[in-house]
Amino acid sequence: MASAEDPDGTELQLALNNNPAAKAYQQALFQQSQPAVMFFTDDVRGDYERIKARGAEFTMPPTDVTASIIATLKDTCGNLIQLTQLARY
Repeated sequence: MASAEDPDGTELQLALNNNPAAKAYQQALFQQSQPAVMFFTDDVRGDYERIKARGAEFTMPPTDVTASIIATLKDTCGNLIQLTQLARY
């Protein structure tokens, strides 16, 4: 899977999660609010608005934390995804 805006950019490979041990681990991470993956961005608030407008469900809106701003959303497969914008000093 690649972005339509940058088809030669970063690609993600999606795999079927049919391993019972992996599924239990995935569910435990989700229940503990631990993201399965983190993506860095230069504009977490802009990305939040753009992704939310497309129907994504966020569990945490953009939030200032130590040295960064983070937001967390649900994917459609039982994972949490964190968007992170590092502070610029």
